[in-house]
Amino acid sequence: MLPTIAREDDAVVMIDQRKLPTEEIYVRCRTAAEVARAIRTMVIRGAPAIGVAAAMGIALGARGSKVTGTQKLAAEFYKTCELMGATRPTAVNLFWAIERMKRAFAAAATAGASVEEIKVRLDREAQAIHDEDVASCRAMGAHGATVVPPDARILTHCNAGALATAGYGTALGVIRGAVAAGKRVSVLADETRPFLQGARLTAWELLRDGIETTVITDNMAGAIMRQGDVDLVVVGADRIAANGDTANKIGTYTVAVLAREHGIPFYVAAPLSTVDLDTPDGDHIPIEERSPREVTHIAGTQVTPDGAQIRNPAFDVTPNLLIAGIITERGICRAPYTESLRAAFDQVALESPS
Repeated sequence: MLPTIAREDDAVVMIDQRKLPTEEIYVRCRTAAEVARAIRTMVIRGAPAIGVAAAMGIALGARGSKVTGTQKLAAEFYKTCELMGATRPTAVNLFWAIERMKRAFAAAATAGASVEEIKVRLDREAQAIHDEDVASCRAMGAHGATVVPPDARILTHCNAGALATAGYGTALGVIRGAVAAGKRVSVLADETRPFLQGARLTAWELLRDGIETTVITDNMAGAIMRQGDVDLVVVGADRIAANGDTANKIGTYTVAVLAREHGIPFYVAAPLSTVDLDTPDGDHIPIEERSPREVTHIAGTQVTPDGAQIRNPAFDVTPNLLIAGIITERGICRAPYTESLRAAFDQVALESPS
């Protein structure tokens, strides 16, 4: 399994995804501020991975604190949480992880824990978030494998693999799960402009696993579907609204419309931590607008003329009507999503210790 992110005593270590596929370089973040910068600048990306990184960064910040009282530690802790929350607005896993770390801090402080005990508790919570993410991805892979035909040509958009999670992956976890189940799978990876996560990251991951992968430009997807060369589409998600509307990397909506037109099932794979029941629908999902330079330059070379207006929304929203199912660690949710997603959360609540 790819070592996407790990915590060491004095650092959070993550693979620099900006350098792939030509260089495999690991970045050591020794402060919470460095972790936040890594999230913001796309050293690490992918909704689940961002949540894990934020949790580890918060724990790292607390571990490095020199204060001696819990009140002063709390002041530093909440400032670090604000720092992490300001990095990427669309991926709800970020805010889910921050809130979980806040609950861990509050529980320890309420129980009268010392500063050192609180630090230990935060370290454990961050590692638990990491480990649970890997487990949920493997469960998603097993559930998702059931909808993959015995011989499947799967189209995916962006990177929703081990690099986008703590390990194994969401959409790519489904692909890995299908391969593990003995199915013959080949993958068509949209290049995913402008950051090229499909061309650089998805292809790199899958080829390491020995899975046949073909990279296509984003504007080839419709033609290839029309030729009958796609059996299934599986993508990840950065935020899923209560009604099933799904925000994912820009271009996903286009793929979903094309899949519907050609009668191809379109699935979303994401953990329940990506589902935001407080967001009623896709119109309420904030969409991050990133630097124009990501569009105007490719590999450092300018490809657009000076003076051209640039738009660079990082995500779009796929309406729930275009989604055949949402694959989670608790099974596959289907329409009506307002009911099935809520039921998945209710199931978790019933199984959780009181």
